[in-house]
Amino acid sequence: MSAPTPHNEAKPGDIAKTVLMPGDPLRAKVVAEKFLTNVTCFNHVRGMLGYTGEYGGKRVSVMGSGMGMPSIGIYSYELFKFYGVDNIIRIGTAGGLASGLALGDIVIGMSACTNSNYPSMLEFPGTFAPTADYGLLRKAVDCCEREGFRYKVGSLFSSDTFYGEPASMMAKLRDTGVLAVEMEAAALFVNAAATGKHALAVVTVSDLPITGETTTSDERQNAFTNMMKVALELA
Repeated sequence: MSAPTPHNEAKPGDIAKTVLMPGDPLRAKVVAEKFLTNVTCFNHVRGMLGYTGEYGGKRVSVMGSGMGMPSIGIYSYELFKFYGVDNIIRIGTAGGLASGLALGDIVIGMSACTNSNYPSMLEFPGTFAPTADYGLLRKAVDCCEREGFRYKVGSLFSSDTFYGEPASMMAKLRDTGVLAVEMEAAALFVNAAATGKHALAVVTVSDLPITGETTTSDERQNAFTNMMKVALELA
């Protein structure tokens, strides 16, 4: 296969080497409109909006991934494999599990455990551990320190399900050191490993499943600018 692909109408050269990837394509639109200059839209297929522009004099792209590992698996693989993208930084929301995390805090995913079968695509002789790129992670930490953002670094849990997870499972994840639960990072890290590229997840705590605290859908779409700032600084 070559570009354009069945899911992306961009032509070779339309997409930058570094892509920010929120789950919601409308969040990609918000990032492009608020933070980038000289913006062009490179994809409308299936409503999965993608944009390329400039930030701080550097070329950067932002594109939605959709929800769940099968969806981000398709879009990130095509970006890595057929569009020459070197770095993908997931910017999204997560349910905070660790004590001390508050709504709006940043979690930088160092690794992603999962209940998904997605890592089996590597045919790894054992249990593959999806892990972020250390270079990107270190720069994200440096940015959070410099800006004074509230953050934690550690493991995410990438779930194949949004509903029906028992409270006992959330407590077990918390007790074993998992910081937050989301639905995409593990597949992104697996695709980066499979293609020899680089990936990181920088997520914002949008709800606290154990206590029931949450944010609105509008806040999730339009706010959480701190994680966007971190990802853009990496780019």
